[in-house]
Amino acid sequence: MATMKRIYLDHAATTPTHPEVVQAMLPYFTEAFGNPSSIYSYGQEAKGAIEEARTKVAEFIGARSEEIIFTSGGTEADNFALKGIAYANEHKGNHIITTAIEHHAVIEACKFLERRGFRITYLPVDKYGLVDPDDVKRAITDKTILISVMHASNEVGTIEPIGEIGKIAKEADIYFHSDAVQTVGHIPVNVDELKVDLLSISGHKFYGPKGVGALYVRKGTRLVPFVHGGGQERRRRAGTENVPAIVGLGKAAELAGQGMGKEAERLAYLRDKLIKGLREKIDHTRLNGHPTRRLPNNVNISVDFVEGESMLLNLDLEGICASTGSACSSSSLEPSHVLLALGLSPEQAHGSLRFTLGRENTETDVERVLEVLPGIVSKLRAMSPLLKTQQ
Repeated sequence: MATMKRIYLDHAATTPTHPEVVQAMLPYFTEAFGNPSSIYSYGQEAKGAIEEARTKVAEFIGARSEEIIFTSGGTEADNFALKGIAYANEHKGNHIITTAIEHHAVIEACKFLERRGFRITYLPVDKYGLVDPDDVKRAITDKTILISVMHASNEVGTIEPIGEIGKIAKEADIYFHSDAVQTVGHIPVNVDELKVDLLSISGHKFYGPKGVGALYVRKGTRLVPFVHGGGQERRRRAGTENVPAIVGLGKAAELAGQGMGKEAERLAYLRDKLIKGLREKIDHTRLNGHPTRRLPNNVNISVDFVEGESMLLNLDLEGICASTGSACSSSSLEPSHVLLALGLSPEQAHGSLRFTLGRENTETDVERVLEVLPGIVSKLRAMSPLLKTQQ
């Protein structure tokens, strides 16, 4: 019996590590295993590899190498940015502005700071998930020390007007952070064009390894260290560096820089084909997120009268991997806070599916989804108590 081809369409959750990234990492597990803090040759070899990776990551986002701090991933980078700025600048104020659709790494860090006396403004978004820069401007007070707005939504793919918000932050002399975990490696990211002071990156979102990320910190930004211990990362982030993973992150950045534009075009074509097909073949569906200002690989739809989890399980039986909500909250029964912020009802939010395409996906994969999903929806709707209440 022939084995079913598995189709992976959840690249916003994680990506497979690129074979060239794996190859670049391997020596640092074995022969080049030194501790970068050691002064002898093994240590200096590891230190040199870290600095080379730092340069690659910095160049990729238009930064200087000394402005890159390696972290354990996007979550740590977000926490470091928010808590580091909050505590370094509490003598100036205690107000932080963010949005209702941020990743949990930002939302939960904000809630933590709220419990410690900081005041947080959670800005609303429109039905497409866009933040209005004028809302940012209106929210600023004389106590505002930080604005944090994600570059693009991990759930609905909407790309935010970061450059405009950065201009507002600069004029008001307020630090500006952006969680760019979903954009770095997929669309152009330049820290000067975006006018950010801090920017979060995660390796495993663009074919690098898990467990490594970076925080860009513009020179002159006041930041309290988040992890205390030794003097690594110029005394800003203690702990022996994860050398193989850092090397992998550098290689992933280098590879992304070589073919990102072409790949984005290819994925946008597949994305649009999938959106069009789903709308034509399944009635009572809606596209979540902005129709055009969206990540090239993101398709998020709500299918009325069906639960997202049931659709996922049925797709999995057909060898297709997708998600509902974001991976970090997939164990939660709560509807997605992002979809609720867009104005969807809890029922519509529970009926959402997210497909995120990647480098291995082809037109055949899209056609397979369009062949399989309409039948799954019909079957589930026939059993749905949600549909019966509408009839």
